[in-house]
Amino acid sequence: MSDRMNSSRSARLEPTRWLALLATVVLISGCGGHPKNVLTPVADTVPTSSRVTMLVATTRGRSPDAGEMFTGERARAPAFVDMTVSIPAERKVGDVAWPKKLPSNPATDFATLNAEPLTKDAAKSWLNATVRKSPDRSVLVFIHGFNNRFENSVYRFAQIVHDSGVKSAPILVTWPSRGSLLAYGYDRESTNYTRNTLEALFQYLAADPEVKEVSILAHSMGNWLALEGLRQMAIRNDGLPAKFKNVMLAAPDVDVDVFRSQIEDMGEHRPRFTLFVSADDRALAFSRRIWGDVPRLGSINPELPPYRQEMETNKITVIDLTKVKAGDGLHHSKFAESPQVVQLIGARISDGQALTDSRMGLGDHLIAGTTGIAAAAGSTAGLILAAPVAVIDPHTRDHYGHHVNNLTGLKTGANQTCGMNEAAGGNSPCHTPQQ
Repeated sequence: MSDRMNSSRSARLEPTRWLALLATVVLISGCGGHPKNVLTPVADTVPTSSRVTMLVATTRGRSPDAGEMFTGERARAPAFVDMTVSIPAERKVGDVAWPKKLPSNPATDFATLNAEPLTKDAAKSWLNATVRKSPDRSVLVFIHGFNNRFENSVYRFAQIVHDSGVKSAPILVTWPSRGSLLAYGYDRESTNYTRNTLEALFQYLAADPEVKEVSILAHSMGNWLALEGLRQMAIRNDGLPAKFKNVMLAAPDVDVDVFRSQIEDMGEHRPRFTLFVSADDRALAFSRRIWGDVPRLGSINPELPPYRQEMETNKITVIDLTKVKAGDGLHHSKFAESPQVVQLIGARISDGQALTDSRMGLGDHLIAGTTGIAAAAGSTAGLILAAPVAVIDPHTRDHYGHHVNNLTGLKTGANQTCGMNEAAGGNSPCHTPQQ
């Protein structure tokens, strides 16, 4: 009788917990804000500022407002734009310096210097000319996530390109997101709407002899689009081209069971996959509730079965960012907002070597950027970052004990395991608050 009463009480409380989580996400994401329609080009008044020029490919509908350029509605055919964004010198790495008022001031703000619509042929010419300037003839394709207006995706990608230091030709793929937390279903269907366009881009990059290497970076719901585009291409071509070297999945809002099937459909000869996860990602916690409480790929605990074995078997490098403190209260954009992580991504792309090829493993690089803070704060930030990588990366594993010994008084133990277990959906009796 007592068990039935407890079960009934839990069932009544579940909607309340779900609504509370939704309210938390809305309140956190709604804090602050910036002017809309910031993309009207301004004069290049600060010649010493940095500039990022990118090719934009979008399935969004055009806006009558020059400052918005594209809406969150769907277009019948893709459009292309040559865009240049200036980035002020005084700015924290990982931040997008949104203007506080319009017009944007290039001395203090991200500002649009050029926004030129291109035909498909002109876009191909832009790509060929830009790829020739790349040291390794490479391309970086970025696919943004849920709840992104057009300007959000443009400025975020400009920040990533600049802060990572990549030399690849940058291509932004932006799909029709309405930029609202209440439009989750519409946004998800918009990724499906964009699959064929993305695959067409991938097919073009594969066939273009000027392009020697392709890297893909996707965030949040954009991972679903990226994985589906790769899956379609692999099925159609009986495999993926060798020039597709890297696929980086940041906070993927993807069902873990579906991800297994997508990877299988791509075949044995796949790009090198890197997965960025964080157990404290509130946006993915909300998404998990929507999708029937099935774990989202971006918030798994890679140390627990079956994930650990699956990642090893599929040669997927996993980077756990749970203890990285960056970004807003949603903890959903750490890959771009943490200086160490975004610079590591750039090094990965620019160096052209696998994450485990260097004598200094990925975990060591992350520790070098975090353990100074960890030792001062008495936390285990650097060790949490390295631990999942040490499972796969023998060079990090070799150095891991050395890092532990150098952190005076720092110990690993049950508390870490309990926190990770709970984050993966387990019922750990030693749960401690994430915040």
